[in-house]
Amino acid sequence: MKQLLELLGFIALVQGVLGLVHEFTDWHVGLVQRLGLLDGYGVYTSVALLVLAFALFAAAESRKSG
Repeated sequence: MKQLLELLGFIALVQGVLGLVHEFTDWHVGLVQRLGLLDGYGVYTSVALLVLAFALFAAAESRKSG
């Protein structure tokens, strides 16, 4: 379970960073910019993904190994 939380946290972290890179540099990377539902909310979604990533990392750390 710990490894799953860490994997999900890593994916959320990468997508959050890529979403912010897309918003501020106009590079076409990440999944946030591909979802039409989130059009206009890219920065907020990316920040929410970063917060989610840190919450998942904290939850993974609170779990026991194995």
